[in-house]
Amino acid sequence: MESLIKCLIDCLIGEKLKVLRVNAGYHAKRRLANLGIIPGVQIIKKKAAPFRGPIEVIVKGTSLVIGRGLAARIVVLSDNSK
Repeated sequence: MESLIKCLIDCLIGEKLKVLRVNAGYHAKRRLANLGIIPGVQIIKKKAAPFRGPIEVIVKGTSLVIGRGLAARIVVLSDNSK
């Protein structure tokens, strides 16, 4: 079982991930926390828009769209046990 630490934009679509930390300022962390993206929560990357567009993730059964700049600051643990 191999686990990798990487940012959200580098993960594959459909991959189950665990949020480790958010490398952003106070307001960005607060906004993500209000959306349910906090360290320890499980998320699934659903879609990535082309041409550096936003990224869609599923958090606790809810689909959220996050801008690519903010998504690049989310550090996740990817479980590659397929």
